[in-house]
Amino acid sequence: MLPVFHIQSISAQETYSLRHQVLWPDRPLASVKLTDDEQGLHYGAFYEGQLIGVISVFAETSDRFRFRKFAVNASWQGRGVGSALLTEVIAQVRTKKARILWCDARLTAQSFYERFGMQMEGEVFYKNEVAYAKYRLEMV
Repeated sequence: MLPVFHIQSISAQETYSLRHQVLWPDRPLASVKLTDDEQGLHYGAFYEGQLIGVISVFAETSDRFRFRKFAVNASWQGRGVGSALLTEVIAQVRTKKARILWCDARLTAQSFYERFGMQMEGEVFYKNEVAYAKYRLEMV
């Protein structure tokens, strides 16, 4: 049986430590802060009061949204936390009449995004020698 965790809205500042720990631990903390963080919606997954996953979503237009800085504590990966966070984001942007939800994500996560119906779009590109691709979900 999987542990029970819950998803809730959090501030941008609450995401920084986990973003840094998971995404770019070898870079300065500033590298995980976004200039538009204050305009985004941020969600955290919590287990017994501990933040174990984060995701941030931004409206680019009234019907096009992008999620970024999606991170789950390594010891919680593969236990449904990321799926719960992405499911929450999809539900939230649906209420805002989104047509498109997209992200740039590490190529190693391709099968995860495909399980949600997201399609890889365009060419593979690199950030700090890590392979990325754009993934897009057409909201129907």
